[in-house]
Amino acid sequence: MEKLSAEINKRRYEYHVLDKPDVTDEIYDSLMAELRDLEERYPDLRLPDSPTQRIGGKPLPKFQKVRHKVRQWSFDDVFSFEGLKKWEEKILRMIEKIPNSNPEHSGQIPNKIQNSILDYVAEIKIDGLKIILEYENGIFVRGATRGDGIIGEDVTENIKTIESVPLRLTNPVSGIFVGECYLGKSELERINKIRKEKGEPLFANSRNAAAGSIRQLDSKIAASRKLEVFVYDVDYLETSNSKTATQDKKEFQVSRFKLRDLKIPETQMEELELLKRLGFKVNPEHKLCKSVEEIQAFYELWSPRRDKEDYGIDGVVIKVNSRSWQEFLGYTGKSPRFGVAYKFPAEKVTTVVEDIKVQVGRTGALTPVAHLRPVSVAGSTVSRATLHNEDEIQRLDIRIGDTVVIQKAGDVIPEVVEVIKNLRTGKEKVFKMPETCPICGSEVSKLATRNSQLETKKKKELQVTSHKLQELSAAIYCLNPKCFAVEREKIIHFVSKKGFNIDGMGEKIVEQLMNEGLVSNVAEIFDLKKGDLEPLERFAEKSADNLISAIQKSKEIPLSKFLFALGIRYVGEETAVLVTRNLKLVTQEQIKNLRDIIENFSGIKKEDWLKIKGIGEKSAESLVLWFSDEENLKILGKMKDAGVSIIVETRHASSLLQGKTFVLTGELKGFTRDAAKDMIRKAGGSVSSSVSRKTDYVVAGENPGSKYEKAKDLGVKIIGEEEFRTMIK
Repeated sequence: MEKLSAEINKRRYEYHVLDKPDVTDEIYDSLMAELRDLEERYPDLRLPDSPTQRIGGKPLPKFQKVRHKVRQWSFDDVFSFEGLKKWEEKILRMIEKIPNSNPEHSGQIPNKIQNSILDYVAEIKIDGLKIILEYENGIFVRGATRGDGIIGEDVTENIKTIESVPLRLTNPVSGIFVGECYLGKSELERINKIRKEKGEPLFANSRNAAAGSIRQLDSKIAASRKLEVFVYDVDYLETSNSKTATQDKKEFQVSRFKLRDLKIPETQMEELELLKRLGFKVNPEHKLCKSVEEIQAFYELWSPRRDKEDYGIDGVVIKVNSRSWQEFLGYTGKSPRFGVAYKFPAEKVTTVVEDIKVQVGRTGALTPVAHLRPVSVAGSTVSRATLHNEDEIQRLDIRIGDTVVIQKAGDVIPEVVEVIKNLRTGKEKVFKMPETCPICGSEVSKLATRNSQLETKKKKELQVTSHKLQELSAAIYCLNPKCFAVEREKIIHFVSKKGFNIDGMGEKIVEQLMNEGLVSNVAEIFDLKKGDLEPLERFAEKSADNLISAIQKSKEIPLSKFLFALGIRYVGEETAVLVTRNLKLVTQEQIKNLRDIIENFSGIKKEDWLKIKGIGEKSAESLVLWFSDEENLKILGKMKDAGVSIIVETRHASSLLQGKTFVLTGELKGFTRDAAKDMIRKAGGSVSSSVSRKTDYVVAGENPGSKYEKAKDLGVKIIGEEEFRTMIK
């Protein structure tokens, strides 16, 4: 707990005081959540200066300090619908106890609120910098940051430069108003472009840029950046003929007074309307909700839409609508009871590496995998993350027992991006890659290709130099071509949806069939009989029939899917499609069936494969090696004898997208990712998994990832789903 507190305080100081954050809000929230959990379990060990007892950081000394007339609070966070329901349950329990819990509440206040409806206002949470605006007789006199909630920083001159902040209100009231200062994403892009040209460090995100802008000593710099402010709360109000100092009231109590020509806001919804009438910019995206289910619907509406707005959105703020209920529910020591921030799923969080284990893939590569303490990230629970290879482990200096930052965006495999070394206790264990294969015990090596079984004579015939074969790679490989793990992964790849698509033959079934000695290579799948399966656990008569039927159905397969299913190194979906489309470039023989492939592909040389645009050195060498291996040709022969037949796709007549390369990113709503790829290929185009200057179009769906940003950096044309749909018609 001491180490966590020290780490959180360090990160808080860098973020709030120095304006040099090196972590995202999600990582900070994750560390805080762990500390809160420990303090709930061990309340006697809570430190008196624990970060959980504070609201913000110290103000920067270069700005004049200002004491807030109304204390500034920070909402507690929830990260799930269950958390939201628990928050409501706390409110309801408190309300049930109102008449009896406090004698001074037994009269006027219950009468005031007893007819009020308990409903909620959901507002999208802007990812910016909280600012407090003070007005006297309708004239703007001071602007401040939140600071630690009691003392903030006077940033009046910089706030005056923001066009959306009125210098004079439409009504001559005095008051304190709260809002969120932010920088639009398009403006951030413009500023970063200028900073890059000047060789200055780039802002990591729009929130960081907004904080940096509002804290500029030179207001001209702040004015040059198009900051915006959404105002969402009234902390204090008085009219010119009814002045009462807040300090005369109970400390930090919110006071409200009768307004000249203005109705007293009794609800949060009315308060937002009042703010608009006074001339403030109010975000229109808010909703009155009668239940937590309606709040959840609003949350789910905005979760996929958040990236479409020009401002950052990191969740939904929920407040009890009735101001009377709000004042009655009051505050804990650090946050309001009447409101909560419902955060969107984090893409970066912290967790603990409980173990590191090694997996053996279909190419024989040994991949270290971190087994993590389960944690929710990007909407799903993650318990494993790839560590790629030995070099990556050394670069990160990752050890078993370390607290780490993991990152996951959408469907991307989670990965470890940082080790928080300050949290080490000395009990962490250094991990070393195994010296032999953890599955079969065979020799392992960093050879770039697994060809130690090939004779030197064969190497010369293949025109691949010994030097090339001995080139070291980052990964370590098992050199046993018959390794159980290698064969298992080959078969899993072979039967997958993008290969033979054998329904019902998942990883557990593959391993079961191998353990029973029924399948040792991909060809033996097609020899399976119903009688082989029925005695096995998991197989009744119907499930055995279903699997045999799926195997028979899969026997006719397009050539591109067949080549992909073989699991040839460096031959993915697109390379398989390129080979299929350009057979005439690599062989004079007409390829009509599997027999033709067996007889002709073994004679194709590296330089022939390289004639196909899009196939590089590694893919060409790998194709030559695979089709020259006698064992591989025997397996193809067994598949032929078992009745496997290939469909040689003829090139589609359409040339709409001839020669155009596409990259897909984000979630497509009208069709699946695979369907979109097929449409592009049928129209003569090709699909790539990465963005480069040679990319013609990036098709961006909802929640696009890093490919979208790279496309913008390279100036690659980005199109939406509708434009793509029009293009392929």
